[in-house]
Parts: sequence; C-alpha cells; structure tokens
Amino acid sequence: MAYGSRDLGRDDTGPEVVELQMRLAGFRGTKPDGDYGPGTELQVMTFQRDVMGQASPSGRADLATLAAIQAFGAAHPVNFNLLTCKCGVCDGFGQGKFKGLYQGQVKVEAYYRYEYPGVHRMILWAFRAAMFHAQAKGWTLTVNSGYRCSVDNQQHARSSTNHHGKAIDIDIVGSPTGKVDMERCDALRGILVEKANAQIAWGAPNLKSLEPSNIAPTWVHYDVRSYDKAYLDDRYFVKSQAALDAPPAGV
Repeated sequence: MAYGSRDLGRDDTGPEVVELQMRLAGFRGTKPDGDYGPGTELQVMTFQRDVMGQASPSGRADLATLAAIQAFGAAHPVNFNLLTCKCGVCDGFGQGKFKGLYQGQVKVEAYYRYEYPGVHRMILWAFRAAMFHAQAKGWTLTVNSGYRCSVDNQQHARSSTNHHGKAIDIDIVGSPTGKVDMERCDALRGILVEKANAQIAWGAPNLKSLEPSNIAPTWVHYDVRSYDKAYLDDRYFVKSQAALDAPPAGV
C-alpha cells in the first residue's frame, strides 16, 4: 500500500516505514532501515508530543499522525534556490561524476568523490525539524551553503566532498557577528543533539553529524556522511521541493 494510506506501528517493516523514518529524521532519528522498532516508535512519540501536542503519545503512526507529518512539511518549506551549486557549470546538483572513486586509498564516505544526484532527503527533513526547534529560541534558520560540486571546489581551492549532496550549512538569520553568533551556533548544535539524535563529529555510524565548533564557529554544518552505503542510495537524493515531499516511486 502507498505511504500515508494506512496506520504504521511496532513491528511493521518495509518502504513505508523507511519513508516515515526519513520524514521524522529531526525528531530523535534513527537509521532508515524500514524496521518499526523502539527507535522509530520514539521518533513518532517525539513528534506527537512536540508538534501535535499530545500529552500521552502512542508511538503509533496512525492516519492523523501521518497527516500531521505531511502538514508539518508544508509548513516548513525548503528553499531549493539556496541549495543549488553556484559553479555555473552543473545543473545545480553536480554532474554525477566520480562514482566509485575516492580521494586516496581509504574507501570511506568522507573521501568519496561521487556527486550524488541532489541533496539527501533525510538531511532536508531534519532541517525542517531544526527550523521548528529553533522557533522556541525565536530564531529563523536559513541555508548558507548547499550543494558544492567538484567544479565549485576547484573554483574555491577546496576538496571536501561533504557538500556533494550529503550536507548543508545552516545560519541563524540576523544573528550578531562574533561571540554571540558563536554562542548561538553552539546552542543550536546542542538542540540538534538533544532533539534530533545528532552527534558532534563523525565517531558513530548511522547518525546525523555536526561539525564541531572549532571547524564551524559561526554556522552549523549538518551531514549524513556517517551513514552506511545502503542509506545513501541515489533514490534518497532530491533536487526539488516536490521530490522532497513525495515518497519515492513504489512507496
């Protein structure tokens, strides 16, 4: 059955559960493995409590909860104009180059050169949740760096592949420069660790990652490079709001 057409709950499995896990990536968050276990149940309970205002959340993704998640996405649009690469050569999301190729001999995601076909859906749904969480502080968030392909890297003398679809950099709109901005970025990282189950740096597998403050003092870098290959499949990368909001074909 299609995602959104039936209740989902403990011990359900399959693509519909993957879609639910993707959309709730910023509410605790687990790996999108399609297994509705205690981690996914916690995601749903967190959303039901924090967004739907339920005092006693069930942890079951009933039709009302699925509809609320859809409405949440609509209420927190992602500006894809801010996500596109600025190189002037690619279509805004790389050219699909370097699949299977790494920088050097170490074959880990941090050195994978592949230009993924868009930005990962999970990081964008997690960003939507970050916008929601930041509202409690009176902050508005924006993206200051999205996709950066290999051409853009050459233009700016950098080699990092994080922004080949796996990462975004977040700014707090109107935050004063200097110490205040640094303190707010640290506070936002703390919120994402608590609320979204993100980690500082990349020590653990299958967690969303945040660059530490010594690397990103006045912005918040959010990425999915610590996820296993199975969760970085091309079908999870999107180039438009419509693709972000719609389940992949067959789900």
